[in-house]
Amino acid sequence: MELAAIASAAVPGLAPTGVAGAPDDAADFDSALLVDDAGKQWRVRSPRHAEASMRLETELQALRAFSPAVKAELPFLIPHMAGSVRQGELSTFVYSHLAGTTRSLAALTAAGQEMARELGRVLAAIHELPKDMVQRADLPDYEADEYRHRKLNELDQAATTGRIPAILLRRWEHALEDVTLWRFSPTVVHGDLHEDHLLVSSGRVSAVTGWTDLSISDPAEDFAWLAAAEDTGFVDAVHEAYVEARTSAVDPHLSRRAALAAEFALAQWLVRGVALEDAAMISEAEGMLATLEADVESIEREQHEAAERARHAQEERLAWGDDLGTDSYGPRHDGGLHDGGLRVDGVPGRPGTDARPAAGSTADASTHGISVQNGHDAAPNGRTDDDGRTGSHAYDPDGPAAPRFHRLPETTPAQAAGHSGDPSEPRHDDHATASGSSLAYARLTAGRQRTAATSSKVTLLRNTEQSAGSPDDVATSALPIVSFGS
Repeated sequence: MELAAIASAAVPGLAPTGVAGAPDDAADFDSALLVDDAGKQWRVRSPRHAEASMRLETELQALRAFSPAVKAELPFLIPHMAGSVRQGELSTFVYSHLAGTTRSLAALTAAGQEMARELGRVLAAIHELPKDMVQRADLPDYEADEYRHRKLNELDQAATTGRIPAILLRRWEHALEDVTLWRFSPTVVHGDLHEDHLLVSSGRVSAVTGWTDLSISDPAEDFAWLAAAEDTGFVDAVHEAYVEARTSAVDPHLSRRAALAAEFALAQWLVRGVALEDAAMISEAEGMLATLEADVESIEREQHEAAERARHAQEERLAWGDDLGTDSYGPRHDGGLHDGGLRVDGVPGRPGTDARPAAGSTADASTHGISVQNGHDAAPNGRTDDDGRTGSHAYDPDGPAAPRFHRLPETTPAQAAGHSGDPSEPRHDDHATASGSSLAYARLTAGRQRTAATSSKVTLLRNTEQSAGSPDDVATSALPIVSFGS
């Protein structure tokens, strides 16, 4: 009711006759859909605190940066600001209605390959936006290394809370210090992309909302929300469609950084909770971080055991080779080692780094400065490297113990991958379970969707002027509507 009154003040002549809750970040905004006496629909977003109000001001700045020519090239619509009203330090904004409804990530995934291709094309369209529109609007613009250092500063800030598990701090620090992971070409990014900001109509994404964090930075940011998807094949299809739609090459580490962003979102959630002195947010973040901590410990335990098995297998092979005089292990001219088709190369610029062979690999896990280049890494055998760190040295969710977005094995890495270890055999994830990354991020997603009921008296809006064949165009379908004056 209060939001309806505020909207009336923001848009002259607006006479609301109904209101429904709308998905949003409940920690930052109160949000609702309004219906006026002419049947037109509006969206209102009201900030809960000054920082959220500044984000809405930034969104207004971002939306004004979209010229008519740029809008015409987009395969989706963006919001139009209809009016605003200021109350003290906080500004509430009202937007004209955009056709379509939000869908849960599970519903998007269930829509299959065509929806995956649609999402890939939408992501590509965002990342193909001209950089000068962001620069002219004086919005954030980061080079790759500048962005990495910004994340390191955020990690330091999270560490000062004293609430982040040490194993996660070490894991994220190692990933952020691996400069090879951060060699990407910055693009325009939405910055807060997730299912609540995608409106779907007639099987396609009709509009993208929530442009409060528009910037030039890491394109992986816009993929982080997909970490909560249980169907990794769907995520792969999104990525493939994205690569196909981009006009420039996509860096090979985008998915790895997206998985990192999904995990690090939990630390950011905690920092926000501490800043807002919100005990519920802090408790929720600590619980999700504890879940992730347990999963990472499981991953590292599996990797250590795999490295131990590899070491023993290597010793046996060397012993048999020496006895038979057929030892094929020897120095290569390029400074690496070789064994038949398995290539083991030196890692430039990483002195003192432990080797991390995959489960079942025969590479010597005790040799410094080498890395098995078969697409899979394993952690060192419980050793500490030159700077005193232990555990995983490379953030690689694509390895057998932790495939993309960290689907964890219930038993062994090979069983989790759904095959016996033969790389030519297709993988199946039937027995895999979602990791702390996916589960925790899913809970974080659910936290965004909490909306308070505006009244105990609820009816449903019936729109008889619905477009033919397009039930999604009723943005309030299946949403509780509170009718005024009844």
